Amino acid sequence: MGLLDISAIILAGGRGTRMGGVDKGMQGFSGKPLALHALQRLQVQREGPLGAVMINANRNLAAYEALGVPVWPDGLADYAGPLAGFLTGLEHCKTPYLMTLPCDTPLFPLDLVQRLAQALQREDGDIAMAAAPEEDGQLRAQPVFCLMRRELLGSLTRFTAQGGRKIDKWTSQHATVLVPFDAPGDDAKAFFNANTLDELHSLERP
Repeated sequence: MGLLDISAIILAGGRGTRMGGVDKGMQGFSGKPLALHALQRLQVQREGPLGAVMINANRNLAAYEALGVPVWPDGLADYAGPLAGFLTGLEHCKTPYLMTLPCDTPLFPLDLVQRLAQALQREDGDIAMAAAPEEDGQLRAQPVFCLMRRELLGSLTRFTAQGGRKIDKWTSQHATVLVPFDAPGDDAKAFFNANTLDELHSLERP
């Protein structure tokens, strides 16, 4: 599996409730919108570019489109959560694999896609999911950071049509490989997601 076999979707379709209802992907981080920051961080993933990158957004579509990649709103109504973004990504994915990641975790690893792809191929799984250490040192799954086979579209369509909205309940139906990001040199803040503007600004400080 090469990176050109993988598309990615940046999830920016949430309500941003804990951020006061703002559009998270348009909030500034290091002088640029979070969605653009994520896009550029994806473009410098090790071992070359991805096959394609798209954004899942439900507001400010013109602003997202100005970032230069396709923008797709949820197909499910009423801000149905991250799985709605997964579904949107799979529906528009033209490559064998899809990478999903949120817009509000600006320090995600620069070798994220590479390491998930290696694990998925090694284990011959359906989904590779990142896992990162908590403050107590225990690894915790990061379910929004997934690399999955495009063939899972039918499964996710059925799951969401039946009202399913929990990522782990869906991924548990498939061969899911947890990929630890706790090696020496891995950033302890790599998977910290900013739920408030204060948390976001704190990540800008070294």
